[in-house]
Amino acid sequence: MARNGFAEFLVARRAELRPADVGMPKGGRRRTPGLRREEVAVRAGVSADYLARLEQGRDINPSVSVVDALANALLLEGKERHHFGWLALTSTKPQQCPKAESAEETLAPTLEAILRALQPTPAFVVGRGLNVLGWNPTWEELAAPLGLLDDPDHLNLVWYVYTHPQARRVLRNWSEVADNFAAELSRADMRWPGDDQLREIIGALRQHPDFAGRWHTHRLAEHSTGLLRFDHPEHGHLDITFETLQADSSQSVVVWLNEQTQVRVPELRLVDNRAVNE
Repeated sequence: MARNGFAEFLVARRAELRPADVGMPKGGRRRTPGLRREEVAVRAGVSADYLARLEQGRDINPSVSVVDALANALLLEGKERHHFGWLALTSTKPQQCPKAESAEETLAPTLEAILRALQPTPAFVVGRGLNVLGWNPTWEELAAPLGLLDDPDHLNLVWYVYTHPQARRVLRNWSEVADNFAAELSRADMRWPGDDQLREIIGALRQHPDFAGRWHTHRLAEHSTGLLRFDHPEHGHLDITFETLQADSSQSVVVWLNEQTQVRVPELRLVDNRAVNE
């Protein structure tokens, strides 16, 4: 039986922890990294057999008290603990996931107007799972030479980073970006578990070893801002800071900003004071 997201998180988190993390002696040599299943089971107050069923996806109905005990055993706090609870609620109960969530994404007219207002600052709009829904001309001038717009059927930032042959060449911090985007897609999967289109792109990406390794770790982060280091085919070294502005529950405006960009390419400037004051 295929593992679900909750099972994958259990396995990945157990592998991350070391005996010293939970106050245990290092002991002898271990065949696999991390805590043994029996050790986690004892800490959580469940049987090793039951934990094995959870990790293999054979038990899909853990109680709230079991999920809470496992979170304590795995030293989960904050966002990771919240994510763990949501995985238990959603990925283990697929019958509760609304299929109506798979509606076609379209660019909201108000966001299209915002893109025009931001011109000439490069900006674009992303939807669920980092699908690119719209952009302004300045962003297109930067993005097109990078290959971001090469495949109209897959206008998706994660798909580009993991599958486009140019991505590794132009992104100097490819590994960091790949980690962050995998985490963002994991969050989207948790938030919209009934979205068939999202599940389809995740399934396709998981055929790529680089993505599969990062996906299984279920690392979390909300990256509303970050840094993209490009070797741009036309503009050379560009270190671009991006800012993400959440517009509604599923669409966000992403703005690319950088002082170095302003110096080298004057037309790629920030919104002027007049626009801000208005």
